[in-house]
Amino acid sequence: MCTVCGCGEGESRIEDENLEHSHAHQQHAHSHNANHDHNHDHDHDHDHNHDHSHGHHHYGHGAAGAHAPGLSQSRMVQIEQDILGKNDQYARHNRQHLSDLGIFTLNLVSSPGSGKTTLLTRTLNDLKSQLELSVIEGDQETSHDAQRIRQTGVKAIQINTGKGCHLDAHQIGHAIDSLQPPKGSVLFIENVGNLVCPAAFDLGEAHKVAILSVTEGEDKPVKYPDMFAAADLLLINKIDLLPYVQFDVDQCIEYARRIKPGLQVLQVSATSGAGMDNWYDWIKASRQARLIGHPAIG
Repeated sequence: MCTVCGCGEGESRIEDENLEHSHAHQQHAHSHNANHDHNHDHDHDHDHNHDHSHGHHHYGHGAAGAHAPGLSQSRMVQIEQDILGKNDQYARHNRQHLSDLGIFTLNLVSSPGSGKTTLLTRTLNDLKSQLELSVIEGDQETSHDAQRIRQTGVKAIQINTGKGCHLDAHQIGHAIDSLQPPKGSVLFIENVGNLVCPAAFDLGEAHKVAILSVTEGEDKPVKYPDMFAAADLLLINKIDLLPYVQFDVDQCIEYARRIKPGLQVLQVSATSGAGMDNWYDWIKASRQARLIGHPAIG
């Protein structure tokens, strides 16, 4: 977990091509001055250093499930509780703000190479004439994915996490303020490629959507159970490659539902388009279910 992985080191950046300047802040040690104005109340604590350890680390036994030089098991547990507790406060504010505006938010999570960005850009191209869409794009470095997304004509903002292995709710709050997604729209958050830490960090989304490609192996759900337990939908992507790879779809679904009984699963190919209509129908139906009687939407 993040108590030992070192993701607290380095600076994260929020880059918006529509802004004259980009926001930069220290990962897990945000220090905002009085000129930084949030449009909604995050109730930010302006000095919440999380005391991440530096140096080498080794996973081990004990209450924290890990070992770091100079830190006791109880101290590591306390650090993790502090990090996640503060994140959950920001996530609650994000969720309330998004709910007030009727914005349906999906957090897309996967390992690198799952085809997540390709799936997202196809989704944007296919749905942009039907729904108002926007994207928060997360990556450690570069704005390549955000540029690909903007080529669809959909507004996107890039968060570079530096050494951070996941997005957090505080970063998302700032990004929402800059992006200003319209009422009743759909907001996609493309998380950093990682099947570990993003599982623990609530961003204020309506649903986590896990994306798993057939090139990765059907046992990913049991290898990374926290992520699949946190997801509300599993997209098995790249099914056009099934004739060429060894991947047991039924076994993958069984593993996933062993972790989370009743988990919804859709099989798709962002390249060929197979199954994508089922994904779009899920988005529309899930969004509509949240918007019934919503005062923010006429």
